[in-house]
Amino acid sequence: MTVTKIHRNSRRTLLRQMAGISIGLPLTSWSASTAWAQAQPADKNAKTPLTTTFSPEDDQFLDDLEHKIFMYFWEQANPQTGLIKDRCNTTIVDTSVVASIASTGFGLSAICIAEKRGFVPYADARLRVIATLDFLWKKLPTHRGFFYHFANINTGERIWDSEVSSVDTAMLLCGILTCRQHFTRDRDIVQLAHAIFDRVDWTWLSEDTALLPHGWTPEFGFLPYKWDYYSELMMIYLLGMGSFTHPLRPEAWSAWKRTTFEYDGLKYIGSFAPLFVHQYSQAWFDFRHKRDKYADYFQNSSVATEVHRRFCVELNKYFPDYSDDLWGITASDSDKGYVIWGGPPAMGPIDGTVVPAAPGGSLPFLPEATMRVLKNIKSRYPQAWGRYGFVDAFNPLKKWYDTDIVGIDAGIMMLMAENARTGFVWDTFMKNPEAQRGMANAGFKSYTPAAPSS
Repeated sequence: MTVTKIHRNSRRTLLRQMAGISIGLPLTSWSASTAWAQAQPADKNAKTPLTTTFSPEDDQFLDDLEHKIFMYFWEQANPQTGLIKDRCNTTIVDTSVVASIASTGFGLSAICIAEKRGFVPYADARLRVIATLDFLWKKLPTHRGFFYHFANINTGERIWDSEVSSVDTAMLLCGILTCRQHFTRDRDIVQLAHAIFDRVDWTWLSEDTALLPHGWTPEFGFLPYKWDYYSELMMIYLLGMGSFTHPLRPEAWSAWKRTTFEYDGLKYIGSFAPLFVHQYSQAWFDFRHKRDKYADYFQNSSVATEVHRRFCVELNKYFPDYSDDLWGITASDSDKGYVIWGGPPAMGPIDGTVVPAAPGGSLPFLPEATMRVLKNIKSRYPQAWGRYGFVDAFNPLKKWYDTDIVGIDAGIMMLMAENARTGFVWDTFMKNPEAQRGMANAGFKSYTPAAPSS
């Protein structure tokens, strides 16, 4: 059976459609309490180190993984436009023309990593970045500086009547700002990156509310959904608050809810959503040794990842493939189509599918446990490993293996692998004055976390 390849709905649209729906598996008790921007600090249970030293074997494994993923972003792009496919079937000559701006943002960051690691010559990397930024600035349709979610990879034309997306534009901007700092001596790249970022009118997005909408369409105006609960929203608010041309008001940072969850004695800020919500903003923004008045979000993601690991291991009684060596569920393909799943609480319905991007995107938060899973997948499930690294998902119980690579899932693995190894993306991106200003306006301050209890 093959998976339905094209999903026109964004992850956020699907999540909204599933709001309040969970699959009632009788697992260890969990609880959630909602407070409007008044959650308790979520870092007291964190025990994850902030720096990671990998063995030579592990480092070589991650180097191979990063190189393979980079080849996806390099080969599944139009060199003239720089746009990168939303997804690609690796078993055929894929002729799809659907690009996503989020995939392109991850790809721009991937080019910086690849140039640093010698996967691609500087001259080739520079030319691809310039071509991409030039197309984004001059030709790709925008509204108030924000980009449409999906575009034709060859022409930039809007596809599927997709929305002007706040979060996908944010991911693209993060990639652009990463390039601006990595190629900081290149005037063309710096000027184009400045122009694209400064064009974004964050005040339009927040004209009537401190809570930002998910997007806008010319047919219907603003989408009814707002960025109101903890999620990957942090990058949107921080970028907007860091803008020098059209900044968000600082009070926007306190407008969204921070719900405290508890599972198996561990407390953390979260939402009824898959694991990716704890990963995406932190692919670029460096929250290590920093906190606002609510939480240390790096340690919060460490706790959330550990909770997800325990949740999956407990599911072993229902799906015997899950174990301490094989866990991880996040929004992904399945043998029945694209699914928003995860937990706790269980949402899906979960069926034993494993999603490599779940542990891969959490490498900095739980390095030993996530590395164990990724190495196990490669060694025990060779059909899950191919030209561009891991397939998006597979199910050992059904003997089903996806044929597709999804750009944002591959991208989060590549960026987080590099961050876990060297902190390169964090260090590069955080040199941007917009990133620094956004975090300062949100009230972040450096601190020294307490040593974990023995």
